[in-house]
Amino acid sequence: MSFRFESLDVYKNSLKISEEIFILVEKLQKNKHYVFADQLLRACLSISNNIAEGSGSNSDKEFCHYLNIARRSVFECANMMIILKMKELMTYEEKNNLTAQFDLLSRKIQALRKTLL
Repeated sequence: MSFRFESLDVYKNSLKISEEIFILVEKLQKNKHYVFADQLLRACLSISNNIAEGSGSNSDKEFCHYLNIARRSVFECANMMIILKMKELMTYEEKNNLTAQFDLLSRKIQALRKTLL
């Protein structure tokens, strides 16, 4: 048995990004940057969690609401990339790579929302 969200590209992409974020979070924790690590982890998990939760909705309108929350969490993560780079807790290349992935995920979530409206 599988859930609807497991077949969604936006869900799969959010898991792929999560893997990279988990590595970054571990690095932040090792360097005792717990506040940044915790905030980034929560925001990142919110993306896939809201996609999954919304896919169980009874209406497309409600699913769109959850996709919007997931997209807002993508923006929160993108902001964290800027802050982490500004604080020199990640490289320019890491920031650009992850920001590009978040941008693409945001666009894919928005495209899915449009198909449901």
